[in-house]
Amino acid sequence: MASRGSITFGGDSGSPIFEYTPVEGVERLEKYQPGGYHPISIGDVFQERYRVVHKLGYGTYSTTWLCRDEKSDMYVAVKVGTGDSNHQEAAVLDLLNNTPPSLSKHAGRRMIPLIQDRFVLHGPNGTHPCYVTTPARCSVSGSKDGSYKRLFQADAARSLVAQLVLAVEYTHARGVVHGDLHLGNALLRLPADFDRFSIKELYHRYGMPTTEPVVRLDNRPLQPNVPSTAILPMWLGKSCEEFSASEVQLLLTDFGEAYSPSTENRCESRTPLAFAPPEARFEPERSLSFSSDIWTLACAIWIILGQPPLFEDILATQDDITAEQVDVLGKLPLEWWEKWNGRHEYFNEEGEPYQDRDVRSWDDRFEEYIQRPRRKAGIPEFDLEEKIAVIDMLRSMLSFKPEARLTAQDVLQCSWMVNWALPEKCEFNGEMLCRSLIRVGG
Repeated sequence: MASRGSITFGGDSGSPIFEYTPVEGVERLEKYQPGGYHPISIGDVFQERYRVVHKLGYGTYSTTWLCRDEKSDMYVAVKVGTGDSNHQEAAVLDLLNNTPPSLSKHAGRRMIPLIQDRFVLHGPNGTHPCYVTTPARCSVSGSKDGSYKRLFQADAARSLVAQLVLAVEYTHARGVVHGDLHLGNALLRLPADFDRFSIKELYHRYGMPTTEPVVRLDNRPLQPNVPSTAILPMWLGKSCEEFSASEVQLLLTDFGEAYSPSTENRCESRTPLAFAPPEARFEPERSLSFSSDIWTLACAIWIILGQPPLFEDILATQDDITAEQVDVLGKLPLEWWEKWNGRHEYFNEEGEPYQDRDVRSWDDRFEEYIQRPRRKAGIPEFDLEEKIAVIDMLRSMLSFKPEARLTAQDVLQCSWMVNWALPEKCEFNGEMLCRSLIRVGG
């Protein structure tokens, strides 16, 4: 529903932050301007074949739409970039889709979206790059947000982790750092029979598109570059605890921040604060690389297994996150420690935490964030042997110094991956996985 508010001004320019009545759950309407989003309505047809049926989601640089391909009679996702977006993501996906013979049997290749078509749209806000892929059911984070329990069954969680690691290992093998690993970019595939629904049946099952009128706060008429209605994204998913291991088939998406360390220096982390690798803060002139993905991958794995993030991020500052990292992983490297001006708010000169702080160890966090919520929700927890194996793997992925972290290939060979996570993945795609394990030495 639309929520009405007054005009808010920012900075010294006196320019309004809000020009339209805000609508919760949709893209920022003020970005329907030159260089911004392309106005799209239900029923629009792209390239004389892709009929817009519903909205799937949006991001800073794109909106994504569920379309019926009238040529193949199948559903597709069409991602429409903003007028000022670049072609970076499509170029990276082209590279990842173009698999060399040495990686043709790699399991992770199947978890990368395949670009089925591409085109550009010309509109009042510019020229918009578009590409067509397979639609997804929901993101992993979305399935958690849609649940009160916010926990996957143990076998489904193991399978998800295995697939995510395989996808990252394949991406790294192709020389690409993802650059923005989090569970909003890990999508779950739709059931195989989804295409059999007609548009009418789709609406009957999942609901008609929900729209809200776009209204200027100054009550002036809308310009042609702004849609007349805002469309809320549809929900195709279900609660995370309801997914079986065979249903959690993953797609790793959103390569808009991806880069090749061999050709590009990237010093700034674009990940959420609680996922950002510490070298991005303490060595800001140093180019990030594959090891930065390993740090964020470990943070994502933790959330798949439990509820809250490993490093608490609610109302957290950068210093709060660093203190959390030290609580869990130990003292920072000396040169980082001395560079951290905020350390005295949390630790004494010897690096010991102040007594009034709530300091939780690996064991404390595993119990509080993973095991106890599982018991409370009636969902199987992890036994002591598996817990030790999980912590051992994550600890090795979260070394402060990037060069000391495991590689993605190393992660696949960890005890927990080999003995717990990968066997769950084998349950529904054993042949593909076993070929991959031969390649990585498993």
